[in-house]
Amino acid sequence: MKTRVFFIGVSASVLLALPLLLSSYQLGLLTKMLIFGLFAMSLDLLVGYTGLPSLGHAAFFGAGAYTVSLLALRVANNFWLDFPAGLVMAAAVSALFGLLALRTHEAYFLMITLALGQVLWGVAFGWRSLTGGDDGLPGVPRPDLGLPWSLSGGVAFYYFVFIFFVLAAAVLWIIVRSPFGNALVGIRQSEARMEVLGYNVWLYKYCAFILSGFFAGLAGNLFAYYNGFVSPTYLSVIFSATALLMVILGGAGTLFGPALGAAIIVYLENEISAYTQRWLLVLGVIYVIVTLCAPDGVVGLLQRWSRSRRS
Repeated sequence: MKTRVFFIGVSASVLLALPLLLSSYQLGLLTKMLIFGLFAMSLDLLVGYTGLPSLGHAAFFGAGAYTVSLLALRVANNFWLDFPAGLVMAAAVSALFGLLALRTHEAYFLMITLALGQVLWGVAFGWRSLTGGDDGLPGVPRPDLGLPWSLSGGVAFYYFVFIFFVLAAAVLWIIVRSPFGNALVGIRQSEARMEVLGYNVWLYKYCAFILSGFFAGLAGNLFAYYNGFVSPTYLSVIFSATALLMVILGGAGTLFGPALGAAIIVYLENEISAYTQRWLLVLGVIYVIVTLCAPDGVVGLLQRWSRSRRS
């Protein structure tokens, strides 16, 4: 426990100091890693702790991103109005999808989350007058907090994202270590046993589904401000599958492992895309290698190595 707290403290200190050392391009990449890390951690609550692998998680990310973008572009660039609206929309969509998806189990759950996500993708793609269709919504402005300093600069916006990342990670950490989080792990291990013990399994899974969607929407909100552009790509099954790979690569059920997985994927995508357009092919190869060689992810691999050194 002390080692873990020390590692988290060192990581936070490094993340605080890095803007002083990086170029503007590298800082932008680091900001993207934090946003996608938050997205991956939100999915880990569902996959790693509750045992519900989803292929529709991008729907909640996109719901938040589109809501913030539409309000900022069509209504008013008011952070205190737009940002909460994006969170409410993501939570509302996850509450609705959860009612439908949690009527199924295992492979059927995976397929219905994929189908529901594609429904939202179809709405964004086809409703051109509202969403811009496949052209998306460009020109989303950075948030205006009404404070003396502006978030238009890379460093200020990085710390803006960093604060949300730390707060969300702390809340998720409390959730997974609470009695509620322990119940989710129990449900992942054996639903039947938890039902015999008197737990309302469906309600626990439904709450986890909404919480997961809420934090995915938070990542979507931040990404809309970061990217200045949102399109149906961020609602697609490919984006959902990429998030799932981030979780598996980092280590499902480790909370901070998926954030590490997201950082690796963002870095590799940035580097490899400079040499080839076959990024999706490379992503598939990464998935196969991780599944065969490190099924517990990078964090699981490091934990096994640490245990072997002590023994």
